[in-house]
Amino acid sequence: MKKIFALLLCVAMLTAVFAGCDSEPAPSGDGEYEIAVVVKIVGIPFFNVLEEGVKEAAADLGVNAYVTGPTDADPAQQVKIIEDLINTGVDAIVVVPNDATAVEAVLDRAREKGILVIANESPNQAGADYDVEMIENKKFAEEIAEDFAQRMGGEGGYALFVGGLSVPLHNTWADYVNEYLAANYPGMYEVTDRIPCGEDSADARTKTLELIATYSDIKGVCGFGSQGPLGAAEAVKEKGLVDTFVVVGNIVPSEGAAYLAEGAIDQGYLWDPSDSGYAAVYTAWYILNGGNVTDADFEVPGIGAPDIVEGVLSYHKPLVITAENANELGF
Repeated sequence: MKKIFALLLCVAMLTAVFAGCDSEPAPSGDGEYEIAVVVKIVGIPFFNVLEEGVKEAAADLGVNAYVTGPTDADPAQQVKIIEDLINTGVDAIVVVPNDATAVEAVLDRAREKGILVIANESPNQAGADYDVEMIENKKFAEEIAEDFAQRMGGEGGYALFVGGLSVPLHNTWADYVNEYLAANYPGMYEVTDRIPCGEDSADARTKTLELIATYSDIKGVCGFGSQGPLGAAEAVKEKGLVDTFVVVGNIVPSEGAAYLAEGAIDQGYLWDPSDSGYAAVYTAWYILNGGNVTDADFEVPGIGAPDIVEGVLSYHKPLVITAENANELGF
């Protein structure tokens, strides 16, 4: 479907050119650009699905776009990969940072070399030209917080899992969740500081077991990072707390389906990662071809037009993942 839209768009662009349109030139699609997408970790389901979107965009647009990244959530490895890409002279880098601060200097170097930099999952990333998001972060976090509160009965202790304490988007969401709950559910409280384990299900299981053993008043976990809720669910099953302990957060539907069906995860939240990959590559291609993404008529085929605030292009397309739909979402 996106491919059809992309072809129609290119036809429309060429029509406008031959008609002598005097507005800002739209992308021609003639450049065979190299666009590298540097993810947090290669090989996990979320980024495998994102890679599908990258490949689809590459085929639609006629560019060399591909995914690369570290084998674990190591900011230093990610920086080294970006340095290597700068040395090879790619046209654009899309980055999903493990640590927003750690990548600042290397992204600045990329831009100094004339490389376009697009961030994903890192709003207002220093060193990036633009950031592409599939959700509006505050709205997304507050929707999760409200559901979490409802399932916990509006009171009791909870813990927040994040992928890492320096992962920008996870910590932004965690901040919004805490702010929302403090303002609307004063009977709810964090039992301890947020816990970095959302990218490792085994670690999340261990941390959940520790929380249950340490805090008798804990009633739930909200996990950011697609592996956190899975590990929490395993711990809840082990302790026989499926009906009394609340687990919500980011999950890949296919990974979370069984847990949802048995009630170990109450509800999941995400967006289609392939949309992230497609939109980021499309945005890079559009800019490389001379397009201006801040124009009112800019939109990504099959995804739509973004809301743009201070260089952040947001498409609010959240998925609420339930026992009823998890097996139907296709990833």
